[in-house]
Amino acid sequence: MSRTVYLNGAYLPEEEATVSIFDRGFVMGDAVYEVTSILGGKILEFEGHMNRLARSLSELEMTCDLSREQWIEIHRELIARNNIDEGLVYLQVSRGNAGDRDFHYPPAGTPPTVVLYTQAKTNLANDPKAKIGIKVISLPDLRWHRRDIKTVQLLYPSMAKMAAEAQGKNDAWFVEDGFVTEGSSNNTYIVKGNKIITRHLSHDILHGITRVSLLKYAAEAQMEIEERPYTIAEAQAADEAFFTSASAFVMPVVEVDGATIGSGKPGPVAARLREIYLEESLKAAI
Repeated sequence: MSRTVYLNGAYLPEEEATVSIFDRGFVMGDAVYEVTSILGGKILEFEGHMNRLARSLSELEMTCDLSREQWIEIHRELIARNNIDEGLVYLQVSRGNAGDRDFHYPPAGTPPTVVLYTQAKTNLANDPKAKIGIKVISLPDLRWHRRDIKTVQLLYPSMAKMAAEAQGKNDAWFVEDGFVTEGSSNNTYIVKGNKIITRHLSHDILHGITRVSLLKYAAEAQMEIEERPYTIAEAQAADEAFFTSASAFVMPVVEVDGATIGSGKPGPVAARLREIYLEESLKAAI
């Protein structure tokens, strides 16, 4: 049985959902997206994702008239129709069908293309990798300089993940001007002397929704936080390292460029933050 997907106001079997070859998302990568996690049939961090979506649309001067109530209705309808207890909802908005290929934006009033679909996943909350940690490599950050906008331009992150896999590792951290920016699809952190260190917000990194909540919960737990750039060498000498994302939550990192982090096992700070994040996020899920 195929999934039901949402496309421009209609719920369709995935085999029947089609988009024009002239759609700006297809031709120009002119689209933004969000991914929300589903646990127990409920949506995590919905408000944060909707706020970031609105910001991404605004930064690209893109319009989409769906209201918060309509967005939540579509999410819930897809979760129900596809019987998703644990998984993801992917949302994408492109600038729409311009009628032909052109670098200029299409005329005002051109309707956007809106797509949503679900992905059933198991062990999101109980991911076995969280028990053993992951290993990462570092790569130069060759992406464009508006990484704060969550666009569908994900070719280089995909290349980075494949490069890590080719070396038998799990993921990659990007480095620019000697400092870590972020992971291929996540925000990164190190822990030194019980201090959590993570890069400050700017155009250089995605303003992670999980990052916002994680730092809030860490502060409430009386953990010390320092927002600043750090190097790969600092990460290798750290007591712990981890990353956050909407689908991995809090994931320990135990190796960077072949150097073991701390004891080589997930540390207590990352483990505790994962527990707190899941507990608090589930309380607030809708």
